[in-house]
Amino acid sequence: MLSDTIFQATSDTVLHSAPDGDEKHADVNWDQLKVGVNPTDYMYTMTCSSGGKFAKGHLIPFGNIELSPFAGVLNYGQGLFEGLKAMRKKDGRILLFRPEENALRMKMGAERLCMPSPSVEQFMEAVKQTVIANKRWVPPPGKGVLYVRPLLMGSGPILGLAPAPEYTFLIYASPVTSSIKNGSTMNLYVENEVRRATPGGTGGVKSITNYSPVFQAVNKARAKGFTDVLFLDAATGKNIEEASTSNIFFVKDNVILCPRTNGTILPGITKKSIIEIALDLSYQVEERDVPLEDVLAADEVFCTGTAVGVIAVASITYQDKRVEYMTGEETISHQLRVMLTEIQTGLVEDKMGWTMHVD
Repeated sequence: MLSDTIFQATSDTVLHSAPDGDEKHADVNWDQLKVGVNPTDYMYTMTCSSGGKFAKGHLIPFGNIELSPFAGVLNYGQGLFEGLKAMRKKDGRILLFRPEENALRMKMGAERLCMPSPSVEQFMEAVKQTVIANKRWVPPPGKGVLYVRPLLMGSGPILGLAPAPEYTFLIYASPVTSSIKNGSTMNLYVENEVRRATPGGTGGVKSITNYSPVFQAVNKARAKGFTDVLFLDAATGKNIEEASTSNIFFVKDNVILCPRTNGTILPGITKKSIIEIALDLSYQVEERDVPLEDVLAADEVFCTGTAVGVIAVASITYQDKRVEYMTGEETISHQLRVMLTEIQTGLVEDKMGWTMHVD
């Protein structure tokens, strides 16, 4: 049986002073906060054996972990991750946004990768405990967010091609600034050779194996001055699917279009929320295959995701053709972005029931 002791802090542990009852914020220059590795005080861990169920987990000081070189996650990529944000309201209280959706998506991914997963209740309680333990690292309103990263991995040793014998659920957190400022836009490049996901693959779950294969295409696009890459479907090469880390929407004649989730596209939580907000505002929303021709003829384009929130796309380039789109405060994406942000930060009443206070 895998012992929890391998997840205790090692000699490389980054320890911070324990949160003081009167200390509201950590000693950080929030105006210079970056998107990067910013260790906090604690992380949460929980383990179980293959075929078993996760039991009660616990908080430990943030630090490195030890894994056997035989660990399933290291050899066969048996791992998933999630990402969500804790945000501080103007009154100082802390909100999470739809954490149960992250829990459900992790369960779906775990089934695909033959892993046990925490229950929705366990997942949400673990996230809540992690945020409370690190609450002094939640930036002041408008200065950033505490990014929370749950991991589920095959931590037990295995050499034959099979699921790992033990599993670890681990959550850590890092304060980050918003990488997307108000008024920011993206310039996207349509990748015509590399396919992000194939039918029957893992494109529809947050497998750790989905991301490094697109690094090369993204790096090439960024070297040419583009923000990100848009990937085409593997079956036909004619339909737009998503960007490297975000879903995408198109607007034509006030109709909102988005590629349908069919197993190759990640079911984004921000995407789902934007669709629900748009429908509540009486917009027509169509989830369907979106041919490249429709994309190039759109009036407006925007991306959604945990990292980017809702961000307008200023242009899309396909081969040597560049198409520019509407941006600014008169766009549908701006309206949707404002409404989503106000719900997430507690500036308006959450009639959707999406937010959860952690304190």
